[in-house]
Amino acid sequence: MTPLTGIQVIEFAGIGPGPFCGMMLADMGASVIRIARPGEEDPVATSAVLNRGRTNLVLDLKAIEGRTEALALLETSGALIEGFRPGVMERLGLGPVECLERNPRLVYGRVTGWGQTGPLAHTAGHDLNYIALSGVLHAIGGPGGAPLPPLNLIGDFGGGGMMLAFGIVCALLEATRTGRGQVVDAAMTDGSAALMTMIWGMRAAGSWTNRRGENIFDGSAHFYTTYECADGKYVAVAAIEPRFYAQLRGKLGLTDPAFDAQMDRAQWPALKARMAAVFRSRTRDEWERHFSGTDACVAPVLDFDEAPLHPHNVARGTFMKLDGIVQPAPSPRFYV
Repeated sequence: MTPLTGIQVIEFAGIGPGPFCGMMLADMGASVIRIARPGEEDPVATSAVLNRGRTNLVLDLKAIEGRTEALALLETSGALIEGFRPGVMERLGLGPVECLERNPRLVYGRVTGWGQTGPLAHTAGHDLNYIALSGVLHAIGGPGGAPLPPLNLIGDFGGGGMMLAFGIVCALLEATRTGRGQVVDAAMTDGSAALMTMIWGMRAAGSWTNRRGENIFDGSAHFYTTYECADGKYVAVAAIEPRFYAQLRGKLGLTDPAFDAQMDRAQWPALKARMAAVFRSRTRDEWERHFSGTDACVAPVLDFDEAPLHPHNVARGTFMKLDGIVQPAPSPRFYV
């Protein structure tokens, strides 16, 4: 199913979260027209993967002819995507006032790092800066070391592009009821903070500390971390619930009563060291076969070459080949 079929979206070319939002909408059936300015293409922005499913158009938005053509397209569009610093679109004569005047139903989607307002709104930055300010980066990494950059998944794509896509679809739904569009202000600081809502709840309940290396999801717990295997590859272990933890212990032969104190954080380092020694006794694929069919919550850590070939991913069609390039397939799925 393609639930956004019939909706035209104008995407002003950029990098990172804007193109990811455009990809998500195009994957769901929207007709996305990507407008690039001449001579300003960026190798990242022109990724054949991230920019799949688009119609590409080059317009000089500083010229009256380019602006006129862009505004004409927006008159018949459901949504717009732009990821420039605040004020850039206004200076081009393509700000929300001008666009919504032409098309009152238009959903004007904006994604930035700091947001459209606030003391840092006009300051340069990247994903790592935004998740640093929102408190996310502090929580990621091992004890006693520096915070660990989690690729650019949390700011750019989760807190930015995905939040923008969600906001645009919400505003499109509202426009069907009211006939009025609106501006969607997606800030990566806001979005990445929202992704941490459960952690903030755990902190309020006293089950999450402000220190790295002491918490259940940060790799400190012996039952929620990765372990190196005999071949130098890794498995991921995530046996949180008691019944899953019991299966993990059973399959590993860990009968020592010391492992009964699953949630005793003081015991985690010692128990983790003991489990590490066990996992080093077999290869990753041997462990995968050993845990097959169980609820011990153990999975192989696969690389870029391996993940598309895993039988589960093949059966689901999690990856696809488009124009000869292997890449993640559209998500989520829809059934009737």
